[in-house]
Amino acid sequence: MKKLLIVGGSNGVGLSLAKLAVENGYFAVIADICEPDPVAGLNETNSEWVPCNLLEFNADLFQQLSGDKDICGLMITAGIGRVSAFEDLHFAEIKKTLDINTVSALEIISIFYKRISGAEKFMCGVMCSIAGLVSSPLFSVYAASKAALCRFTESLNIELEKKGTANRILNVSPASLKGTRFNGGENSMGELEAVTADIFTSLQESREILIPSYEETLKAVIGRYNDDPHAFGLSSYDYKMNSGRVASGQRVKIGYLSGTFDLFHVGHLNLLRRAKQQCDYLIVGVHPDASHKGKQVFIPFKERMEIVGSVKYVDKVVPSCPEDCDAWDLWHYNMLFVGSDYKGTERFNRYEEYFSDKDVKIVYFPYTKGTSSTQIRQTIIEKGNSGKEGSNG
Repeated sequence: MKKLLIVGGSNGVGLSLAKLAVENGYFAVIADICEPDPVAGLNETNSEWVPCNLLEFNADLFQQLSGDKDICGLMITAGIGRVSAFEDLHFAEIKKTLDINTVSALEIISIFYKRISGAEKFMCGVMCSIAGLVSSPLFSVYAASKAALCRFTESLNIELEKKGTANRILNVSPASLKGTRFNGGENSMGELEAVTADIFTSLQESREILIPSYEETLKAVIGRYNDDPHAFGLSSYDYKMNSGRVASGQRVKIGYLSGTFDLFHVGHLNLLRRAKQQCDYLIVGVHPDASHKGKQVFIPFKERMEIVGSVKYVDKVVPSCPEDCDAWDLWHYNMLFVGSDYKGTERFNRYEEYFSDKDVKIVYFPYTKGTSSTQIRQTIIEKGNSGKEGSNG
């Protein structure tokens, strides 16, 4: 059975490509964070959805997929971006854009490179953008992420040619496409049929670049850029400003939680993971001690700060404030994470009232049974006491 792996195939061009591949006798393997939109009419007999979050890159998943000999092609269509002034992009959004658009694509191709560079035919393509080929003010980070892919595919195709393989990595660089959710639209398979057919044919023919609507529109666009990049950039800026597509303000979800994090264990790790899954940038406040709970801490404050700051889900670690609402004055977070046992308490009723006009959501995580610092602390104390009793004996 021929299989085509489409990373980001639940929406837009990726979904349309999956639909076309199935119509041509392929089995579509869709790796995406969400299930495929049902508008494509895919089902379990002709396709498979593999849950995949590119911000938590799972190398083992793609290693496993690369070992599936029925997979004879790979197309990466996942991508994010928005038209906005650079000053309105929080560095969490910058990193997220580059991680999804560029870094994950290179990691996936690296894992599949043995297949791509081999003698056996293997189709491969990456969704780039016309923004990666010309000046694109007010789209700077997105353009940078796509420009990197354009240069990467161009350079790697030379290496593939020198290795003697006929396989190539297709650079698909369209302008804005109708029929996708990228700019707030809806998936429309009919509007994507033509460009998807071109992509599918180009993959089968091992072409190196495809610029949809090149002769009709984009040849002239690229020509104007090559003639005078500065004038083109100024014109592009004015065009975007007049289009009404420029989004102002930061659009990241900043999360905050606080804790003692003494005797760090898997429960702490799961808490941090769950919090980061719901926000773009996670700030963690560490309590200097556990006096507010009338408990002893075993790990010094500075070491606990270093441990928490080393966890990959944590973007920033700070000393906690006496009250979580005080921390909002410093960090202006959008989400406050806390255990469900605090819900309904006087303190958090007060917080909910305080945050009611500040666009802050309090997320109560349900308590889960398992390892806890209290259990570990009690075990240490009990063993310490039993040791003392033995020595007195």
